[in-house]
Amino acid sequence: MSFKRTWFRDKLKKKAKRGFQGYPVATITYYGPDDRQASKVAVGIILEEGGAVAFLERWSNEIQDIRLDPEANEEIVRFISKHGAKSVVMPDRILGCPHEEGKDYPEGEKCPKCSYWAILDRFTGEIIQ
Repeated sequence: MSFKRTWFRDKLKKKAKRGFQGYPVATITYYGPDDRQASKVAVGIILEEGGAVAFLERWSNEIQDIRLDPEANEEIVRFISKHGAKSVVMPDRILGCPHEEGKDYPEGEKCPKCSYWAILDRFTGEIIQ
């Protein structure tokens, strides 16, 4: 793997590993059709404690796992830097379907394209009865 291919990905992991360093906080959340392949990432910037997301960007890649996409990782690092984020929060797993309820499928229904997530709690990974 080339230096550029891994540098920005490693930089994101390192920032997240440092823990809370103050506000603004960047949140990085990966989504995919299952728990192995991330096809979308959403990055939000929260400016102050208790605040809502002030800035939000999304990136998608249907060809390869977005976590391994050097261009997307570079853009994410630049977005975080642009907004002066001191902390980065990044779960260590994919947190659900990349499709948006109410936008890509009707409110209150399960995504028809991502059956994997239909029976799972996206935060715990446990089966929902």
